[in-house]
Amino acid sequence: MLLAEDDRAIRHALERALTLEGYQVTAVADGVEALAQAHKSPPDVLVLDVMMPGIDGLQVCRVLRAEGDRTPILMLTALVETADRIAGLDAGADDYVVKPFDVEEVFARLRALLRRTSSPTGTASAAGTTGPGAPAPGVREPEPPAERLLTAAGLRMDPQARRAWRGGRELELTRTEFELLELLVRNAGIVLDHSTIYDRIWGYDFGPGSKNLAVYVGYLRRKLDEPGAPQLIHTVRGVGYVLRED
Repeated sequence: MLLAEDDRAIRHALERALTLEGYQVTAVADGVEALAQAHKSPPDVLVLDVMMPGIDGLQVCRVLRAEGDRTPILMLTALVETADRIAGLDAGADDYVVKPFDVEEVFARLRALLRRTSSPTGTASAAGTTGPGAPAPGVREPEPPAERLLTAAGLRMDPQARRAWRGGRELELTRTEFELLELLVRNAGIVLDHSTIYDRIWGYDFGPGSKNLAVYVGYLRRKLDEPGAPQLIHTVRGVGYVLRED
């Protein structure tokens, strides 16, 4: 694991807690060191503070994603506005924790990220593996056979390749966005409550006060919705969300 946090007290406390939890931690103080270390010895997961001098956590995330690095990234942020959280997701982060945080929440989110990464379908696709038979950079693979696709409300998903389309447009989704959309597609027309979604996607219910799910749904809507086309993900107030094409 690579931890990048410029606040010395937080960095040392979190490094100690993660080490006691069983993680092998490399801790650095800024984004420049984080990138250097990630290139030198690629970690299984990154924990990045958003606000760091020089190169901040968002820039580190953007650079790694631009290089094709799909290592799961958990952002630490003191920014609580929805727009700030969306900026982290837009940079390619998989999840975030808002400061001040409970270390048990960090553990839970890391377990969920690593569990998804180690799944049979998640490892190769998340890592961006290339090899014999892989498409050349910049070349889109053709869609798989119809029998391999999940379909609902005008969406098509290939869980094996972790690809999704709305109409003729392929969607660029992060790991968490893909898994959230897949859950909704598999349960199209069924209202899923917040607890069920948290448990299935994150493996942990962060409680009624958490805005994490709402942020992900909002960001997923931005990628799904098209001018003049019906909205696909609907909010059922006080309950949860449902995928349907009205």
